[in-house]
Amino acid sequence: MPLSSTLAVSAVTELSADSGLGTARVPAGLSRAVTLASGTGAGQADRVYTARRTIAASGSEDLDLAGALLDALGGTITFARIKGLVIAAAPGNTNSVVIGNASSNAWAPLLTATGTITLRPGAVLAVVAGGADATAYAVTGSTGDILKVANSGGGSAVTYDICIVGASA
Repeated sequence: MPLSSTLAVSAVTELSADSGLGTARVPAGLSRAVTLASGTGAGQADRVYTARRTIAASGSEDLDLAGALLDALGGTITFARIKGLVIAAAPGNTNSVVIGNASSNAWAPLLTATGTITLRPGAVLAVVAGGADATAYAVTGSTGDILKVANSGGGSAVTYDICIVGASA
């Protein structure tokens, strides 16, 4: 089944200050978008996983990127390469969402095997490989395919949204 994807990140700012008889404004922005056609080569993706997930207090889960996740139509997904990853912690969380540091078979191209990134309530992580990048972030089935997601503390659950776009070969 064909997949088309556009992965975009944008930051827009405006610094202003009173200046003489007016206000000086310095706008700045950084935007990037990568459009991926259907397929498995450079500038292409053929697999997507999206979900809203909840982790119990002090809990964690391992997302197996090679053969355990299901797409929106119920098909099993096996990623060979990740082209885009977006994770958004719910603004209403009390605890943070911690990404990375799986105890075994860690998916390491992004954070190394033991690295982590902490998403405070409402925070968003977005990583997008360039459209011309055929390799992107490799997944190695059975030895390098576990993305760990954890709740940073006790007392309450955390919720997060996730979107993974990638290729099967």
